[in-house]
Amino acid sequence: MSDNAPAPPVHGPGDRAHTPLDEAGAEHLIHGICFKTGPPRTLGAELEWLVLDAERPWLPLPPERLTAAHAAAGALPLGSRVTVEPGGQLELSSAPAASLTACVDGLRADLTAVRAALRERGLVLHGLGEDPRRPLRRLLASPRYDAMEAYFDRTGPAGRAMMRASASVQVCVDAGHEEPGPLGHGRRWRLAHLLGAVLVAAFAHSPGRDGPYEGWRCARQGIWSDIDPRRALAPPLDAEPRAAWVRHALDTEVMCVRGPGDGPWAVPRGLTFRDWLRADGRGPGPSRRPTTADLEYHLTTLFPPVRPRGHLELRMIDAQPGDDGWIVPVAVVHALFDDPEAAETAYRAVKALADAYGGHRAPRNALWRRAARSALADPDLRAAATACFAAAEEALPRLGADASVRRAVGAFAERYVRRGRCPADDADDALVAGRTRAAVSAAPAAVEHTGPAAHRRRPPAAKGPRP
Repeated sequence: MSDNAPAPPVHGPGDRAHTPLDEAGAEHLIHGICFKTGPPRTLGAELEWLVLDAERPWLPLPPERLTAAHAAAGALPLGSRVTVEPGGQLELSSAPAASLTACVDGLRADLTAVRAALRERGLVLHGLGEDPRRPLRRLLASPRYDAMEAYFDRTGPAGRAMMRASASVQVCVDAGHEEPGPLGHGRRWRLAHLLGAVLVAAFAHSPGRDGPYEGWRCARQGIWSDIDPRRALAPPLDAEPRAAWVRHALDTEVMCVRGPGDGPWAVPRGLTFRDWLRADGRGPGPSRRPTTADLEYHLTTLFPPVRPRGHLELRMIDAQPGDDGWIVPVAVVHALFDDPEAAETAYRAVKALADAYGGHRAPRNALWRRAARSALADPDLRAAATACFAAAEEALPRLGADASVRRAVGAFAERYVRRGRCPADDADDALVAGRTRAAVSAAPAAVEHTGPAAHRRRPPAAKGPRP
């Protein structure tokens, strides 16, 4: 379930999806599909990876090498779905799994196959929340991505950085019971947003090196929160979840209007989906009425930290270091959502934290910004994360997690959480270290002689665009 999954096709006149919608029909459709309630039974994960040259990871890859790598991964017989993000990031989306073990084992096997195929081409997968290689390039060209970029460019460079350079671990959990309680969908919806800041802080792995997010431990979160005034914002949590999401979806601007064939897509300005429904094909907006397919596409262009897609998609976690680093956030989220005791402990810890800060909706409130800037160096976030990880560690045996998963979570808690650290604090990242070595080895060539005994360094080259 990628952010940049293929758009629904433009349907023919006989197709139900081509039938024009009215406002009541749109509200009914969103209301019916956003929360599929019932006992929590399944778990899923979407893993985004940077693709790097194995020998020189600090260099951008030529488009033809990236395209060949994607084709090789896509040709494998995998249980996961392989998709490509606009900057060339490779994503593996698991099938819904009946247990944590099934989810982890399936993704591990698929990643082993993908890594072997890439290794034959001198390439590796790398988990990092933001790609520091410059200049940022967009690999995929299509009317969809051209329109997305045109839309995001209106509000600054964050949209391009999001499309071209971000990578995450997205964890998907069932919406939960219709009835109230620790596993009820209302409580899980609220928990996801309150817990989100703790997950940002604990798994921060996109250190800001320059630009507006310099010094942040999770620059990726800053980028996402800045792409659009409303598109990345959570709905109000004091409203019934379904009603809040319906209003939020319909009152968010349309990013683009799909056109037939390969022609450019329109990028209207200031047109919400509700405006489009009410325009009835008249006025300065699109010349046609919106359809079910248009609404389905619009929902894929909404990027809040928690997105209801029948299940709940938690989107705030950075891509993690190492081959198996992704397992820890998947296991922790599963434990804190699907074990009733752990869910109650986590809710109490994060509700107290959120109540102390209050403010605007996630991710544009003080707590989320502190999480992105300081991660677990913030003592309040550290205390909440420590309580949540302790609850997760106690719950994992009850949920049937195997010993390797339990060890991974315990090791992460000891290395990072209980010490007030996060993965971004491990500064010797392969990309940064490699780029530094390259600069040092090239330094003698940057000396020009202006006289027999005088040496002066040339001024540094101009940097590429910043996120």
